[in-house]
Amino acid sequence: MSEQILEVKHLSKNFGKNQVLKDIDFTVNKGDTISIIGASGSGKSTLLRCINLLETPTAGEIWYRGKNVADRKVKAHEYRSHVGMVFQSFNLFNNLTVLENCIVGQRKVLKKSKQEAKETAMYYLDKVGMAPYINARPRQLSGGQKQRVAIARALAMNPEVLLFDEPTSALDPEMVGEVLAVMQQLAQEGMTMLVVTHEMAFARDVSSRVVYMNDGVICEQGSPADVFGNPQKQETKDFLARFRNT
Repeated sequence: MSEQILEVKHLSKNFGKNQVLKDIDFTVNKGDTISIIGASGSGKSTLLRCINLLETPTAGEIWYRGKNVADRKVKAHEYRSHVGMVFQSFNLFNNLTVLENCIVGQRKVLKKSKQEAKETAMYYLDKVGMAPYINARPRQLSGGQKQRVAIARALAMNPEVLLFDEPTSALDPEMVGEVLAVMQQLAQEGMTMLVVTHEMAFARDVSSRVVYMNDGVICEQGSPADVFGNPQKQETKDFLARFRNT
């Protein structure tokens, strides 16, 4: 029996009169790597931002470990220490070193000692291949290096789930591989991940489940073999055909 961590129920999000998400339902189980694919503007990133409480859902519920975190009484920063996020634009603190970027959240949110936070930060920076750069500032790093630091920073909070919002879309093509390699390793180690991505090979080869979104709804979801090999909906077939032809 799979252990359920997150459940999204009847989630909707409006920006003014524009309904971006429409009655979304899905679950995340421990150890899942779920890739969310779809055209730009289909609501993928908004869904992730709602799950991380960076956007307030217009309607619906988000259940984490039996608690509805869409309830306004929930302390978002505490919840985010369990459900971390890696952003498209890295969101590193430019005035801090690589090491300091990975320590600050542990100290402020998890209340760790300086030594313990440093040891944890070093462990994860080493894991993503960024230990030699601990004294560098973000401006001295390539895009791929910044994103690996961002992943280490998120991991240092010891989250149960990691959300990735198009983590390679701001990178030069030659740097995409180094970030995807880190994510693939995390998937193999059983990290629970929800990944919004345009990297179809990653979605096909690494995911345990693929969710195809179109126009604010989940159009189709299933195993990579089912979604890529035998899509049921015409919208899914049309979307995937564009990638096969590129």
